[in-house]
Amino acid sequence: MRMRGEKNVAMIDPFGRAITYLRVSVTDRCDLRCVYCMAEDMTFLPKKDLLSLEELDRLCGAFIRLGTTKLRLTGGEPLVRRGVMALFESLAARLGNGLEELTLTTNGTQLAKHAQKLADIGVKRVNVSIDTLNPEKFAAITRWGKIEPILDGVFAAKAARLAIKINAVAMKGVNDDDFDSMVAWCGEHGFDLCLIEVMPMGEIGDGRTDQYLPLSVVRSRLRRRWTLEETDYRTGGPARYFTVAETGRRIGFITPMTHNFCESCNRVRLTCTGTLFMCLGQEDSADLRSVLRSGVDEAGLDQAIREAISRKPKGHDFIIDRRHDRPAVGRHMSVTGG
Repeated sequence: MRMRGEKNVAMIDPFGRAITYLRVSVTDRCDLRCVYCMAEDMTFLPKKDLLSLEELDRLCGAFIRLGTTKLRLTGGEPLVRRGVMALFESLAARLGNGLEELTLTTNGTQLAKHAQKLADIGVKRVNVSIDTLNPEKFAAITRWGKIEPILDGVFAAKAARLAIKINAVAMKGVNDDDFDSMVAWCGEHGFDLCLIEVMPMGEIGDGRTDQYLPLSVVRSRLRRRWTLEETDYRTGGPARYFTVAETGRRIGFITPMTHNFCESCNRVRLTCTGTLFMCLGQEDSADLRSVLRSGVDEAGLDQAIREAISRKPKGHDFIIDRRHDRPAVGRHMSVTGG
């Protein structure tokens, strides 16, 4: 057993990578239907299949016990889950006791309501998904969303002194002419920006190959107006960051399709059903819900997690299948948790 005060021993995967970052989907539900993430007529999971907030808390506690230092709650949309702030509070109580950072990725619809509370319990930064600042395009991308409440949430988070990063999925012919204005807007308000390539996950009802836009192309276009300076800044995620000289803010690029970032992967993903995916782009998984509900003690739970980590693959196999326009991975991004 570990003695009190002894440093957690990190989970090490078969390739020598320390797994210190857990992303947790607390729900598969969302109040938007972004075209790259969900089908319009999504069928959501029955409540009995979902882990309770107490079960999620226990699993997160086990990961922290085993060396996880960063937790990110995701969804679906995490803030639509009833009672989720109680989970945030319980997890935040572990900050400084193994856990170094607690954060979330949100679509922003509920952020105005919760931003101050999140800041009060110890959350320092949030990622907000906004793919365009154009109201008409925003409604089309989200299928029915209105941008005004999201912007209210962003500025409520800013008022609460949360650091804000805007995430935008780059889609050819959809928002590829919006990124200059987003860089300027983020610079004006003190936000970082992260651009993400479309990933081939889940049947979404749209032509995925038509959406795909390499970020190498986006970066070249941005350099016509902006000076992008190399930086070694990292957040523990897969983004490669530059500093925009004209604004002083950072811009990140997540490029699973054009640049495999797997060599430094330090993360695993837990779904709201208790399934642990060791890789976003692979189907192998571990059923921790069954382990949890079997009445296992802490040692047994720890053993199940370590066994799963021992199967973490070297990297993903994402490709855009141009012949069949089919996903490389069948589950939707909303199920896996980003």
